[in-house]
This record gives sequence, structure tokens and C-alpha cells, in this order.
Amino acid sequence: MNGIDWIQGVVWIGLVLVLGVVEIFTLDFVFIMLAAGAAGGLIAALLGAPWWLSAIIAAVLALLLLALVRPRLVQALSRNADPHRTGVDGLIGLTGTVAVAFTATNPGQVRLANGETWSARIAVGSSDRTPPLGTPVVVESIEGSTAVVRLTEGATS
Repeated sequence: MNGIDWIQGVVWIGLVLVLGVVEIFTLDFVFIMLAAGAAGGLIAALLGAPWWLSAIIAAVLALLLLALVRPRLVQALSRNADPHRTGVDGLIGLTGTVAVAFTATNPGQVRLANGETWSARIAVGSSDRTPPLGTPVVVESIEGSTAVVRLTEGATS
């Protein structure tokens, strides 16, 4: 093994290690596929392939793994994932009551079923009236830190 072959092997090993460490921090199965491609390049280099052929083998193997293995792996791992929406998405459709009166132009506050209090305004076209305290509402969307709500069907004037 001459000096260039040795350097090529060290470069491939270093690439496999760096990509593996990056995968540990990202956990998206992209860098592990790239690391496996680099491992293919390392094996080709150890079998005596020139550097350009090792690079082509690494690239083709990485692309194949990204196209064929990663989607199935991600699908298999997300099969039993929690289907519930979280964060702001989890607030959409949540019920609540008016805590501080508001109009279509002046924001107020609503107390949501999960116990949180949010700044709120009435959704456009939902109602032109001022809902009294305790009026039931449903969150239609979140705009910044404001819940856009509509009055529920059973709400009274």
C-alpha cells in the first residue's frame, strides 16, 4: 500500500466518522446514508480502486440508500408515532370561553379547555356582536400570539 492509498483510506474513515457524528445530532437518517456511502468508498479504496472510482461508488451507494432505504425506514419508524397534533397546531379546534370581552375590532381574551389563556379576536365573518363573558368559542387559527375564534352554535347573545 503506497502513501496515496493510505491517505485515501484515512480520508474515507474520517468521512464515515464525521457523517456518523452529524447523524447523531440530526437524527434524520440522511447523514447515516451518506456515511454508508462513504463506507462503500472506503471498501472500494481498500480493494485497490482509484480515488475517482471510490468517489463514484460512494456517491452512487449514498444516493441509492437515500432513495430506497431512507423513505422506508422513516415510514417504519413513524408508523406508531403519536397522531395527536402538538404545539400551536394542537390548539386549532380547541374549545374555550370568553374571559375578557372583545369585539370584532378590539381583542380580548379566551380561556381554552386546556387551561391556557390567550389573546383573542373573532374570526372575520363569524359574528359582529360582542360576546359576553363565558360565551363558548372554538379556536379557528392562531395568528402570532392571538387566537382567532368563532362563537359556537350554542352561544347566546
